[in-house]
Amino acid sequence: MKKYIIISAICIAVVCSILAINYMKKISSYKEKVNNIVIKEVNLDNKEDGKYIGEFNADVISAKVEVEIKNKKISNINILEHKNERGTPAEVIPKKVVEAQSLKVDAISGATNSSKVILKAIENAITK
Repeated sequence: MKKYIIISAICIAVVCSILAINYMKKISSYKEKVNNIVIKEVNLDNKEDGKYIGEFNADVISAKVEVEIKNKKISNINILEHKNERGTPAEVIPKKVVEAQSLKVDAISGATNSSKVILKAIENAITK
């Protein structure tokens, strides 16, 4: 009986170790993706009026947005999906972009990574 308890404990330890390693790899990949995000300014001069979908996935955080363009201006941005950690406050970023008519807006303190992911999704929608 003691032998089975020891074998079970070893199996549980191995499984937990594998899960921890996979989690750490995912977090490392996420951090690398977020750190490598470069937000480029977009040119709307040649963009037709309409609605454009864009998304960006950084593993732990992702966003999907719909950007509406009218008369060479961003008229509205809707967040269709936003998977985040504590980044819900970043959901004001679309409003800031519409007001500034620019992707060069300040990230939300405490939600910097979500801010970057949402901005990249907006850029991807416009540059498609």
